[in-house]
Amino acid sequence: MYFILFISFLILQRLSELYIAGRNEKWLLQNGAIQYGQNHYPFMVAMHTLFIVSLIVEYNLMGGAFSYGFLIAFLLILAFKFWALSSLGKYWNTKIYRIPGVYPVKKGPYKIFKHPNYMEVVCEIAIIPLVFHLYYTAIIFSVLNAAMLTVRISVENKVWAQ
Repeated sequence: MYFILFISFLILQRLSELYIAGRNEKWLLQNGAIQYGQNHYPFMVAMHTLFIVSLIVEYNLMGGAFSYGFLIAFLLILAFKFWALSSLGKYWNTKIYRIPGVYPVKKGPYKIFKHPNYMEVVCEIAIIPLVFHLYYTAIIFSVLNAAMLTVRISVENKVWAQ
């Protein structure tokens, strides 16, 4: 029962993020934003979709004990995520956009870290499976996410260096 509640929450949370990203995308485009990194974006979407599928499959095949400690860690990571995303406001998106002449946001965690949202994603991908001791998903997707973020951060850094 815990798993069904958790995975349902996770899916709803991800769908709400996509809704917000879509709304922000319209605003960004109306304000002259240019999109970058289109080539890697479908792979990122596929990875995040397969991550949720992997959670469900591994749990159904292997089972998994519920961990309150990892759930608390996840909730703390989620709070950090909301701080990072709310600091970006309408500039946050799952895609890479830049409005010419606009500089990176430097408030909230962005005052301290260059890529706090990506730091959060690294933690999320590692911790979410551990809430139910789904070690294969944690390891495989942490590696895939590291590869994806290497590409994504490289593109983003080039965009902001212009």
